[in-house]
Amino acid sequence: MILVVRATEPPHVLSRSKDRVEGEGRAPQAIMTRRTRGREIALQVLYQTEQNPGLPRDEVRRFVERRLFGDRKLCEFAAALIAGVQAHQPQIDRLISEVAENWRLDRMAAIDRNILRLGAYEMLFCPDVPAKVAINESLELAKRYSTAQSSRFVNGILDRLQAINPSQSPPPEPGPTSDPSADPA
Repeated sequence: MILVVRATEPPHVLSRSKDRVEGEGRAPQAIMTRRTRGREIALQVLYQTEQNPGLPRDEVRRFVERRLFGDRKLCEFAAALIAGVQAHQPQIDRLISEVAENWRLDRMAAIDRNILRLGAYEMLFCPDVPAKVAINESLELAKRYSTAQSSRFVNGILDRLQAINPSQSPPPEPGPTSDPSADPA
């Protein structure tokens, strides 16, 4: 097998194809897709912004661009994941809380909570991402960034979430109904 170093990429990034990159210091078998790398960076940003809520947007944008080597499409993908999770976080958190038996969201490890949010966002709000892909990507993030038991925990929660929303369409927001014939009881 021959690895090719592209002149347009930094020297520490080796590539076998346009859609796969090898990260810094990783063994050759640790190849990841570009979208996986985008998810990884989105997770890092979600974790960081939860820990530091006042983090300026410009710093977040620069972080994403540096970590993704300025790849415009990949930066847009990561930014869309971040913005989507943040925009739908109350609804995502409510759904995770509903399926997480005996676990309060605030008692979960921060990294696991953000992995769940990212996976749930893709399952519920990204029709182009199959639920299995969203779950598998979340499991890989849990294996890479959390404890040995986290991948089982994440898998269980996302499987339950998928079971209550098998169509992959976003569940309706709770709130008052505008139907005048609806029974208020």
